[in-house]
Amino acid sequence: MFVSAAPAAPALAPMGGGTLKFAFIEEGDSMSGRTRSMDRGGMEAGALAITGQLGRTIQRLRKTYNLSLSELSEQSGVAKSIISQIERNETNPTLATVWRLSQALDVSIERFLAATDDEPFVEHLTRADTPILVSEDGKCRLTITGWIKTVEWLQWFDFVAEPGGELVSDGHQRGSIECLSVLSGELEVECADTTELARAGETLRYRCDRRHVIRNTGTQTAHATMVCLLKAAVLD
Repeated sequence: MFVSAAPAAPALAPMGGGTLKFAFIEEGDSMSGRTRSMDRGGMEAGALAITGQLGRTIQRLRKTYNLSLSELSEQSGVAKSIISQIERNETNPTLATVWRLSQALDVSIERFLAATDDEPFVEHLTRADTPILVSEDGKCRLTITGWIKTVEWLQWFDFVAEPGGELVSDGHQRGSIECLSVLSGELEVECADTTELARAGETLRYRCDRRHVIRNTGTQTAHATMVCLLKAAVLD
């Protein structure tokens, strides 16, 4: 997949030059006037809760993209050790660091910071919040429509391939199964020594714990839904 380098971080500096700090402005005071600080214990507890959820969010997104810590570090410009500490809830990142990671993971910073374990049941994702992967040849587009919280065991995608497009994937965890349901056009799946063709209305299921290739061998754009069940317990 092609991932463009993250642009320079915005000119936003945390108060005091370190991690983000919060304060309430007294009514009638200007920004340069007196401030009323939050209870220190409550603020630290809140910061730890936000950082812990942020770390889980970063880890889920990184696994969605099948990125190693080193690869995410290279694409974001954030040190591998810092990313690891954030994922383990061992550090409170600066706003600039969060911004670089959100850009590298293709998620708006607002959604990046807003994710919590108490999100409402109805969740609305905009186009800007929906990550898209592109194949090496630029002819296949894989839109990640699955829920980020299930990425370690269940993933689903919207797949579009132009004529001649080819998506090559390395094997996932042992025992994983992929289901490709063709909505329009036709797609060919090559897995190990087996090749099968599916047309509109047909579905192919195959082990994806080994190298597998999806090709559009037809003359029109193909559209499909792809579901990947990781670590499948039963294989027929």
